[in-house]
Amino acid sequence: MPAKIVTVPKPSTSLVRRARKMDRVLADTYPDAKCELDFETPFQLLVATILSAQTTDRRVNAVTPELFRRFPDAERLAAADRLEVEGIIRTTGFFRAKTDSLLRMAAALVEGFEGEVPPRIEDLVKLPGVGRKTANVVLGNAFGIPGITVDTHLARLTRRMGWIDEKTSKDPVKAEFAIGALIEKSEWTMMCHRMIWHGRRCCHARKPACGACPVAHWCPGFGTGPTDPEIAAKLLTTEGRA
Repeated sequence: MPAKIVTVPKPSTSLVRRARKMDRVLADTYPDAKCELDFETPFQLLVATILSAQTTDRRVNAVTPELFRRFPDAERLAAADRLEVEGIIRTTGFFRAKTDSLLRMAAALVEGFEGEVPPRIEDLVKLPGVGRKTANVVLGNAFGIPGITVDTHLARLTRRMGWIDEKTSKDPVKAEFAIGALIEKSEWTMMCHRMIWHGRRCCHARKPACGACPVAHWCPGFGTGPTDPEIAAKLLTTEGRA
């Protein structure tokens, strides 16, 4: 089945310039931004990303060392005892559904890709438990192939910053393509990391630190949170709520 073609309106030149300026400032603000899931191989990142649904990266990182020790590749995970996997990942929440996704995903890798994670989004999204969001995480961070990961942080921040509108932000695929039209493709993966870091450290959902925000000058959402620099600075977190 051919990939679904998504069309989005061409953004204005002024919006493109503003979005890219904001991204450059965030790059200077968060030079260490990166994927906060621990992994060594594409398979490990795929597993960790599936586990990260509805939980924190920190919680996932707490269980994956033991999971990867027992099941280091797709072959061994596909043959794993369900109850053993459930016991390891229980604290990540929804552990039964996640176990089902992991076992089916591993079996699909063994059956269709000789146990190797494919470096193509068309193949990745066919795997059980893998959508475009997970696929783009793996492509961008394990294979170096630019991708846009529309998670809650990216959707919220790009809407607040006026990069995309409310309707588009509710459709992850449309949001992916609309944001991609604003930022150079080579920066897609790192832009996502910067936005996630900014969302966790400064631009919080309920009370953003507007007065201490490095991109406040270009943000139409300025004033959503405290604008006084001293008050806003108290809302900043030095570590993300990973």
